[in-house]
Amino acid sequence: MKGKWKKALIELLIFVLVLFGIRAWQQRDVPQGQALQGRLLDGTPYVRPKEPVLVQFWGTWCPICRTEEASIQALSKKYSVITVALKSGNDAEVSQYMKGHGLDFKVVNDPDGRISSQWGVHAVPASFVLDGSGKVRFVEFGYTTESGLKARLWLARLLS
Repeated sequence: MKGKWKKALIELLIFVLVLFGIRAWQQRDVPQGQALQGRLLDGTPYVRPKEPVLVQFWGTWCPICRTEEASIQALSKKYSVITVALKSGNDAEVSQYMKGHGLDFKVVNDPDGRISSQWGVHAVPASFVLDGSGKVRFVEFGYTTESGLKARLWLARLLS
């Protein structure tokens, strides 16, 4: 019995090390305080609030992003959320997508991927939680639950 527990513990440790290694590789180019600059789809400049904010990178072409959009929509009603539409067409096409899907969260369009590249985004969805001073506190690549994002926003407020 003791040998089985030892083997299970070693396998768990290897799994955790591999998982952390993958996450470190995914986050290798992530900035540590990059300011998001750009214009919203309505033409107004984006100004970062002085509170924790979720910066969400997504694409209209991304099926995982579509599964997450309802969560982002809900979060945007209670928290500061700004999204960046990566290589999803021009402003009119992104606006049409938003309207067609019943979405009204804030969007900065990134048709050529320049903003995403500055943030080290290699894949979407990508979620960055910044604290009130603009410091990147949490980064997640891939699908993230609404409750997970809420928890990160709450922790970012405590860490500010």
